Amino acid sequence: MPYPPPPEPYGTPYEPAATEEIVERTHPRIRAVRTINALIHLVCAVFALVLAVHIVLVLGGANAANGFAHLISEWSSGVSLGLRNLFTPNSEGLRTFLNDGLAAVLWLLIGAILTDVITRIGVPGPRRVWYRRSYR
Repeated sequence: MPYPPPPEPYGTPYEPAATEEIVERTHPRIRAVRTINALIHLVCAVFALVLAVHIVLVLGGANAANGFAHLISEWSSGVSLGLRNLFTPNSEGLRTFLNDGLAAVLWLLIGAILTDVITRIGVPGPRRVWYRRSYR
């Protein structure tokens, strides 16, 4: 006795396949918090990158009269958080490395702390925990 043919996965060849639309619904507040956090991460990462590029240019002995080097130098002085003369060793490369390197790390920390605080305040539900108190 011959076996019947296997069923078509989507019905008969002449019948269109049924489609199912899956819509993931996220709370608008969560979407807003994610967008704000992404922008904060982007800005802080760009500032840290500018400071890192300035360190590389100074350590590499870039021509200060070059337009790109001048742009990076001016921009890095604006985002250095006032740390340009915190450490004053004799070597210009070491001075730039210490001062701008510390400012870059601080920008990354500022971004992480800001996004954490915004997430704790803005996200509804059980993930919003400031502290836990236990009773015995």
